[in-house]
Amino acid sequence: MKRRTLLGAALAGAVVTPALTAGSARAADPGPSVTRTGTTTLDSQALFFVSYDGLVNNNSFQKNGLLTYKGHQYAAWYTADRNAVVGRRVLGAAGWSTVQVGHTLRYDDSHNVISMGVSKTDGRLHLNMDSHSDGFTYVKSVAGLMDDPAGLSWTAARFGAPQSTLDGLALTSQFTYPQFVATPEGRLQLSYRVAVSGNGRNALAEYDGSAWTDLGEWSSSTGTYTSEHGSSTARNMYLHGIDYDVAGRLHSFFTWREQNGAVMCSGGGITNHDTGYVYSDDRGRTWRNNAGTVVGTTGGSDKVAVTDGGLVVDALNPDHSLMNQESQATDSAGRPHAIISYVPGRFGQCTTNYVTDRTANGRAFHVRRNASGTWQKTEIPVPLNSSQRTKLVLDRYDNAYAVFPFGRIAGASKASGYTDWTLLFDGGGLNAFGEVVIDEMRIKADNTLSFLYQEKSSGTTPSALHVVDFALPA
Repeated sequence: MKRRTLLGAALAGAVVTPALTAGSARAADPGPSVTRTGTTTLDSQALFFVSYDGLVNNNSFQKNGLLTYKGHQYAAWYTADRNAVVGRRVLGAAGWSTVQVGHTLRYDDSHNVISMGVSKTDGRLHLNMDSHSDGFTYVKSVAGLMDDPAGLSWTAARFGAPQSTLDGLALTSQFTYPQFVATPEGRLQLSYRVAVSGNGRNALAEYDGSAWTDLGEWSSSTGTYTSEHGSSTARNMYLHGIDYDVAGRLHSFFTWREQNGAVMCSGGGITNHDTGYVYSDDRGRTWRNNAGTVVGTTGGSDKVAVTDGGLVVDALNPDHSLMNQESQATDSAGRPHAIISYVPGRFGQCTTNYVTDRTANGRAFHVRRNASGTWQKTEIPVPLNSSQRTKLVLDRYDNAYAVFPFGRIAGASKASGYTDWTLLFDGGGLNAFGEVVIDEMRIKADNTLSFLYQEKSSGTTPSALHVVDFALPA
C-alpha cells in the first residue's frame, strides 16, 4: 500500500484555517470583489448534448477553450451543425469574428473538447480537438497571426488543413485531455493522457517554433494501491492542471483514478483518491515531490508512481467521490494553490452514487502551500449543488476566486489567510448549465475575470454560448 505523508494524514480529517501572519499582505491591498461589466454571445445556437454530466463546449478541464493574447480574446467551440469554430474579438468589444477550421465533431462525447495554445516563438494559434482515448485532430494557424491581429484578417485561409498528427508526429492512438502551456522561453508544450481511464499515463510534447518533439510519458499506471476494501494494480493520474509560475517552475496537482472498483465501499462511487503534487524545474523533464526528491523522469524508465513517497498533500480514500481534474493556480510568489472537492465525512463515510451524493453534499476546498512551506486547507462554505468542477483564479493581489458550477463566484482574501470565503456572485441571470471555462490569461492582461458558459437546454436542442466579464480589484 502506498505510504501517505504525515501531512496528508493530518489534513484528511480536518479543515485547517490558518491565522494571518505578519506581512502576508500590505494593509492597502483590497480584498476580493467582482463587478459584472458585460456579456457577449458567441453562438445563439451552439451544439448541446449532455455526456458524462458535462458539455463538449465547456468542460472546465479543456485548457484553454478561452484565452487572451496581445489585446484580443479567442474562443473555440462546436456549432449546432458540429463544425469547429474559433472566434476573435478586441478585448471588451461586443462583437466576435468567427472562422470554421475545417473539422466536424465525430461523437456525442463531452471529452472531445477544443483546446487552444499560442506559440510565442512564431505567433501561431494551435488547436487540438475531438479525442477520447482515440485519435485527435490538430490545426494550426499561419505564423504571426497572433502577433498582428489588427493587420491580419481573421479568415479560414489563415489556418492550415486539419491533421491527425502534430505535423507528422503521431504521439499515440489513445489520446485524451490536450492541454497547451507556454514555457517561459515561449516554446509551446502539449500535455495529454496516453491510453484510458484507470489505466493511463501522462505525457508531454513540445513545439520550438519549427517542429514538434515527443518528450515522452512521465507518470506510471503500474504498482499496487490497497484500500480497506481491496486492491488495484492499474490507474491513471488525473491532473488538476499544469502551470508555470513567475519563476519558471512547472506545477501539477493531481488525483489517482484506480481501475479496480474493489477499492471502493460501493460500486456507485468513483475510484479517485488522494490529492498529490509534483513540480519540475527543468521544463517538465524531471519531476519532484513536495520535499524536492526526484520521483520521475519524462521519457525515462522511472516515472511518477502511486508507490512513490512524498506525493500526497491531502490524503483521502476512494469512498468520498473526490473529483478529478478540478483546478489549480500559482500566486505572485510562485506558491501553488488548488481547488479539490468531495463529500466530507460528516455526511457519511461511503458515497453510493457519486453524482447524487456530490450534488447533495459535495463541498470544495482550497488547498495551498503557505510562505513557510506548510500545506493548508480551508473548506469553502458554498455547497456544490452539482457533481461538477470548480475553477480557481487569483487576482493581482493574490486574492482567490472559486468559480462554481452555474457561474457562481466565491472569493477569499490573502490578508485573511484565505479564511474569509464568501459568495460574491450567485450566478443570477446566467442560466448556466454547469461548468465554466476560464480565461486564465485575461486576468493578467486587463484584470478581468472572463469565462465561457452555455445556457441550459434539454436533449440535443442547441443553446446559447456566452462569455461574461467581471472586473477585479484595481
